[in-house]
Amino acid sequence: MSARDSSINPFRILEKSKNFRIFFAGQTTSLIGTWMQQVAQGWLALQLSNDAFLVGVVAAAGTLPILVLSLPGGLVADRFRRLRVVAIAQSLLLAEAILLWWFTWSGHMTINWLIAIALLGGIISAFEIPARQSLFVELVGKDHVLDAIALNSSGFNLARIAGPSLAAIVIARFGLSWCFGINAISYLAVLLSLALIRLPHLTVAPAGRPLHALGEAFTHVRTHRLTSVLMRVVAVYSLLGIPVLTLLPVLARDVLGLGAGGYGALMTCVGVGALLGALSIAAAGQRLHRHRALMVTSLAFPALLVLVSLSRAEVFTGLLLFGVGACMVVNSAVINGMLQAAAPDALRGRVISIYVAVYIGTNPIGSFVSGAIARLYGSAWAIGGMAALMGMFGIWAIRRYPELRHGA
Repeated sequence: MSARDSSINPFRILEKSKNFRIFFAGQTTSLIGTWMQQVAQGWLALQLSNDAFLVGVVAAAGTLPILVLSLPGGLVADRFRRLRVVAIAQSLLLAEAILLWWFTWSGHMTINWLIAIALLGGIISAFEIPARQSLFVELVGKDHVLDAIALNSSGFNLARIAGPSLAAIVIARFGLSWCFGINAISYLAVLLSLALIRLPHLTVAPAGRPLHALGEAFTHVRTHRLTSVLMRVVAVYSLLGIPVLTLLPVLARDVLGLGAGGYGALMTCVGVGALLGALSIAAAGQRLHRHRALMVTSLAFPALLVLVSLSRAEVFTGLLLFGVGACMVVNSAVINGMLQAAAPDALRGRVISIYVAVYIGTNPIGSFVSGAIARLYGSAWAIGGMAALMGMFGIWAIRRYPELRHGA
């Protein structure tokens, strides 16, 4: 291990790779706008419907297509240049943001239109996410892919901090519509960065028909023991844990008595924790005990969510959400890195598309379930009850599968 590799500088991968440096700058800038849109969309859904279940439906509409279409998205990522696929998809997401801005600014937005536009964004994302995730190896190489994933997560969560804070200011001064408008403008940064990246033409098209190509990826996931176990953990944790973000506007308003500014502050707490968690992974680099980090976060994540459901104090809830954000990003980044390292080069796009389908695609199911529980019993019961089930699964999985404790 070189002196540079053994340093604790979390940004060292930016020094190693010019392409990743360009990608990181454009992506992080654009993600600030994305998080502004995320906050505005959740609050707009609550304003239009005044119904926790429909807030969940809007969130589910943005992720449900990923469950259905990310596998074809993985095929596209393996058959075509991933950089080009990402650029086309980002252009279409810019158009989606413009639609959200225009409908809201003009006063034509309804809950049905909001669901439809969110569904459009989910369809585009089903093709963009597998291509972007599998692009990391091309940008930095397999040996440094976890560093790139972690630092990309830090950019994502830096945007999670800045985006909600800016969204609260923009909503108060200019109205919800301009959160969507600023997001549309922010896409120009990522499109410029993608145009500046130069990669060798390394596309390897999968042999045979699409169903056969998908079958190869499913066979790898099913027969590779560690990959199979990690996918199960991802499924349960996404189903039961991630919906806390969907219900956060309801929890903020109905349980803690907060407005849009308070909701933005809670989202910022999640983002700060996630940012520090991601930077800690990037700083640790090759010294990170991946399986230990996986076990600790798999148990701490549900425990913190149960405490969030019990808290009635804004400051204490914010501190707990800080821990939730850290656990969430460390857990997902470690799993993502393990899966990418284990996947053969020719299968990476398809394997990552299965991961995306599981990680993001099961989220709408959780959003529907959590929204239904929140409608009947309140958001605190929905978050706490689902977290308790997640914690019981985590304990069982760690005891049952030694691969989670010390690898394959």
